[in-house]
Amino acid sequence: MKVLVINSGSSSLKYKLFDLAGPRAICAGLVERIGSSQSSLAHTLYPDSGPGEKSEIFECFETHTQAIEKVAELLMAGDDPLVRSAQELLAIGHRVAQGGEFFKANCIVDEKAIEGIRQNIVLAPLHNPANLAGIEAAMAHFPGVPSVAVFDTLFAGSLPDYVYRVALPAAFYKDFKVRRYGFHGTSHAYVTRKLADLMEKPLDNLNNIVCHLGNGSSMTAVKGGICRETSMGMTPTSGLIMGTRCGDIDPSLPAYLSSCTGKSAAEIQTILDRESGLLGICGMNDMRDIHKAISQGDDNARLAFEMLCHGIKKYIGAYYAVLGRLDAIAFTAGIGENDSQVREKCLEGLEHLGIIVDQELNAGLRGKSGRISTHDSAVEVWVVPTDEELEIATICKDLVTA
Repeated sequence: MKVLVINSGSSSLKYKLFDLAGPRAICAGLVERIGSSQSSLAHTLYPDSGPGEKSEIFECFETHTQAIEKVAELLMAGDDPLVRSAQELLAIGHRVAQGGEFFKANCIVDEKAIEGIRQNIVLAPLHNPANLAGIEAAMAHFPGVPSVAVFDTLFAGSLPDYVYRVALPAAFYKDFKVRRYGFHGTSHAYVTRKLADLMEKPLDNLNNIVCHLGNGSSMTAVKGGICRETSMGMTPTSGLIMGTRCGDIDPSLPAYLSSCTGKSAAEIQTILDRESGLLGICGMNDMRDIHKAISQGDDNARLAFEMLCHGIKKYIGAYYAVLGRLDAIAFTAGIGENDSQVREKCLEGLEHLGIIVDQELNAGLRGKSGRISTHDSAVEVWVVPTDEELEIATICKDLVTA
């Protein structure tokens, strides 16, 4: 019942090994700067009590295949290896950014799936090629182990057409698949199911909003376990203000900025994705640094904080209206799980909507599950740490053993 989960980036490869009999994480690691002479691998063992010994390996990994080979060597090394043979692996799960309309479900990878992921490269040119490199490397090194593709866009695949279509000429959808796709799907799905368990409420009778807040942020409105709205669109750039992404802007701005600066469309896009958001407003994209700067009187840091929280509040109001009845709000990911000030600020003044935060519970909760609303709050507010890797591993088990 061991599953290896891989998240392959353009120059990185994250991995986590699970024993689903627990379930528990056995180890995790990150290979960085693949293709560089400065590449390295950080590997952490997880004893039953939690994260334990961490080791770093500095080695030149020129390709994802070499990185996978080193990961396999680590997993199978020693007299008491974490994985005795490839046959001990039930599956290898891969996070794939963009499934497009080609994939209606997560799947065991075959030639047709590889071709589908390749066709969707046009929709995710930075992510899908890297995801595919990880899949092909794993399949080459573990030929007898099923590889499973888990798509980040799939949770929002249930959106009705009046939500996912964009108000452009119909030919753009027909010919180029321009539509809302949504991302962070594995996180939103995991948190929604975990929330139902924590509330002891049937999933099909739960209406909730998930606030996945981190360097990349997104929100979903979920009705009976089914996604009905999501903040990210065709790409992960839209929606909330993020660490370096601008979020929602006037669509005429890129052309205006290009005419003002002489920069190309590609250069403007780089600014929107990598130089905007919190970083663009105040020069920082880590909320810990922003809070420190606010305490020292930095007005740009104050502005960034308030713009972020206002945007979250605006989406909560919109999604409340979409759902009609709201049972709970869940905060997750780096900021959502750890930043009580963001949680407090974005819910401030919503008491008339039945959302009442217990200030003491909120201030005392960091990085673990717990309710932070008062007992008389009609809408429950929870912190629910996400575990996208466990979600992928669970999907793998369900698919392979079906």
